[in-house]
Amino acid sequence: QVQLVESGGGLVQAGDSLRLSCAASGRTSSRYTMAWFRQAPGKEREFVATISRSGGDLYYADSVKGRFTVSRDNAKNTVYLQMNSLKPEDTAVYHCAAKYDAILSTTPSRYAYWGQGTQVTVSS
Repeated sequence: QVQLVESGGGLVQAGDSLRLSCAASGRTSSRYTMAWFRQAPGKEREFVATISRSGGDLYYADSVKGRFTVSRDNAKNTVYLQMNSLKPEDTAVYHCAAKYDAILSTTPSRYAYWGQGTQVTVSS
């Protein structure tokens, strides 16, 4: 098993940047494909970005492509989400998730492990 804890959320203005972190403990996180999802009030959980075990393969939702960057430091068991040019519609609780295989996926149900989430609020 792996335990995930997100941090780095906050209240920012449109156009600002934030960097989220997801610290993994338990089994070595390098064995897991990782992803970021977000959920706004009254909406379903939405895929944001995913990164392969090695960090060499990345995939983004169209809504964040060019603004967000996912990365990982396996030596630190941490995954990051750098968010630039934030928009009010990016407001949500951001969760990191892990799956114990090498297949990238945008489907929440494919991920067995989840963090509690960190709130990101972008004001206009």
